[in-house]
Amino acid sequence: MSPLPTLETPRLRLRPFAATDAPDVQRLAGDFAIADTTAHIPHPYEDGVAESWIATRAEAFAQGTGLSLAIAARSGGDLIGAISLMQIAPGHQAELGYWIGRPYWGNGYCTEAGEAMLRHVFGELGLIRVHALHLSRNPASGRVMQKLGMRHEGHRRQHHLRHGRPEDIELYCILKQEWAERARAADPQGEM
Repeated sequence: MSPLPTLETPRLRLRPFAATDAPDVQRLAGDFAIADTTAHIPHPYEDGVAESWIATRAEAFAQGTGLSLAIAARSGGDLIGAISLMQIAPGHQAELGYWIGRPYWGNGYCTEAGEAMLRHVFGELGLIRVHALHLSRNPASGRVMQKLGMRHEGHRRQHHLRHGRPEDIELYCILKQEWAERARAADPQGEM
């Protein structure tokens, strides 16, 4: 298996997590506003959770089941958030997930990171489908999915239990050929 990738965009570096990222992960992901709008981040975010999660990322990648990268600023290196592929089925599909720390909301970082991850998924990993979901009450996450070219595939009522209450979710997907068409339209000179 190849080493964990590092992906770069004009403003971001998507890189493997390091143990030294744990305090920033705990501070950013521990914000209730993050946990409340994601499907799996715990709240409260207890001491040791970030360290344990980071320690399992390389193993998930080595097993071919997951890829989680830190979203960091290229200038200064500040940790901004995380982007992950989960439940990777080689040659077929994966689920995309992400979070951005609240101080960094509204800057387009999630879309920029998502575009880099899709380029990696379809170009390097050879998958043909990427899907994602968001809580229905978090339309900002759905807007990111739409900006990435993902199409709405459905609505599941009370599908997810979060903080003891049932939540509706929205399902999105993009296929490799749809991504390629968008990339060609965005760069007709073929410099994808």
